[in-house]
Amino acid sequence: MFSAIRSVHFVGICGTAMASAAVAMKEMGVQVTGSDANVYPPMSTFLAERQVPVITGYAEQNLAHRPDLVVIGNAISRGNPEAELVLEKKLRYCSLPELLKEFFIRGKRSLVVTGTHGKTTTASLLTWVFEHNGLNPSYLIGGIPNNLGQGARFTNSEWFIIEGDEYDTAFFDKRSKFLHYLPEVVILNNLEFDHADIFENLAAIQTSFRRLINIIPRNGLLLANGDDRNAAPLLNVTHCPVKRFGLGPENAVNGFNLRYGPTASEFEIPSFKFHLNLVGEINVRNALAVVACAKHCGLSNKQIQSAFDTFKGIRRRMEIRGISGGITVVDDFGHHPTAIRETLRALRVRFPGTKLWAVFEPRSNTTRRNVFQEELPRSFAEADAVVLAEVARLEQVPVNERLDPVKLMKDLQADGKPAAYLPDVDSIVNHLVKQVAPGDVVCVFSNGGFGGIHQKLLDRFRLGR
Repeated sequence: MFSAIRSVHFVGICGTAMASAAVAMKEMGVQVTGSDANVYPPMSTFLAERQVPVITGYAEQNLAHRPDLVVIGNAISRGNPEAELVLEKKLRYCSLPELLKEFFIRGKRSLVVTGTHGKTTTASLLTWVFEHNGLNPSYLIGGIPNNLGQGARFTNSEWFIIEGDEYDTAFFDKRSKFLHYLPEVVILNNLEFDHADIFENLAAIQTSFRRLINIIPRNGLLLANGDDRNAAPLLNVTHCPVKRFGLGPENAVNGFNLRYGPTASEFEIPSFKFHLNLVGEINVRNALAVVACAKHCGLSNKQIQSAFDTFKGIRRRMEIRGISGGITVVDDFGHHPTAIRETLRALRVRFPGTKLWAVFEPRSNTTRRNVFQEELPRSFAEADAVVLAEVARLEQVPVNERLDPVKLMKDLQADGKPAAYLPDVDSIVNHLVKQVAPGDVVCVFSNGGFGGIHQKLLDRFRLGR
């Protein structure tokens, strides 16, 4: 199917993984086009810099050139004019995970990084450990590591490192994406309920992870967080080796003597101390998974530490977007309550003694729903003040399932936390400009563009009004 592909069109090209794969295919000499309804930085900039043409909006004429293959993103549903034309004209099509499996992963040693939290950071750090030590890995990451400049690359190396998402593959394939990735090693970082639009409960998510574990070969390895109670029921398997990592002494790869500083963290394993230029316990756990995997693949502690020394982080993961008028604006992709909580804890370490503002846009398919209505107030415990935006794409969520940001605001206020609900970006910016002071830190939580709020804040803070 894939041997004669000369042109590919990506429907939904501005998803982080889709954009990265599109650029990588262009670099292989394939003619690449794409379309998307939501074209915004950083992926729009990333595509433009690499001269991948992106059409804003979906239309049948976008496929007038009849590409050899159409890759349909998992955000695309029936009714999309391009998807409808593909089905009607019987054009060759596939999902992105299918493309990856057959075009890039088959025959490689696939290291699949999974879990509810920390996938992007762990996959980026693991990739940099391999790259820094000359192993030239292929990789696909749902973000852009600063060391690498792009989220995907496909090489002749035997190694393929991929962020394994449990979300479904496409409207025509409801299996989790990671089931396509031919795993040799699976890293299971943690497990919580998420993706309420496709999973009924935690047990359904555990079932999907069991299916992934079931395809690890006998010469592979399951590397699992031994401290995670939701992962524990999945680890009693005999068809492949299982090794546990974590902070508890019962783990085979045990991190101890943790030390946290404003710009770095340290932890030890027996016989070696690691220094990491990332902050917070969540990043120590991510790094511990990387240590366990890299050592299994033949790298030494010194080789791993050498890569840690030069790791520069990932865009949209506690990324400082700028300092203006003495106020620091941080961009973070966090949207699950645990991710928000852990990011704010890490920022407390990174910016001790400062006033910390959290601005939250409920935008993911889970946080737009009321499944975390009671849990979200606790996730903002480390913030000094919270600003809530309107639930994104509210009309797509049934009324009885919607998150209630007004209730969330009142619950925060009842706990003594200053909180405001301001539906649109301009009102949020106006509110913050009046409230923040030099030395404050504003962290914006969103998994979308959020109306360019980061730059708007920086511009207004610069003016001082």
